[in-house]
Amino acid sequence: MKRMIDKTFIKFIAVGVINTLVGTAIMFGLYNLAGASYWVSSAANYILASILSFVLNKKITFAHSGKVIQSGLRFAVNIAVCYLIAYGIAKPCALALLSGASVTVQENAAMLIGMCLFTGLNYLGQRLFVFAEK
Repeated sequence: MKRMIDKTFIKFIAVGVINTLVGTAIMFGLYNLAGASYWVSSAANYILASILSFVLNKKITFAHSGKVIQSGLRFAVNIAVCYLIAYGIAKPCALALLSGASVTVQENAAMLIGMCLFTGLNYLGQRLFVFAEK
């Protein structure tokens, strides 16, 4: 197996910056401007930004030429697992760390913590599961 931090990692970070900007605009916009709930805002972020992530990572980061349906299904599983883990951990952490803060502050912090956790888990999932080299 190749090293985990290499050119692929750098490309993943570059694509991640684009995804993070798009996802942040979606998530915090829905939550803070449109009044959507924590779960709806974060889920919308990961559904829409994940589509962008799949396309960019498939072509740019991993240069994967495998079947779109197979890698797409693996990608969907990876995103779901990463989302559930990241946001399952993020909300209780934010509540514990910011117990005296308003719900809005707690949930904004949870979304930020979740994004960070999700990014790390997502890289590992894509590298080792979705676009793994045979």
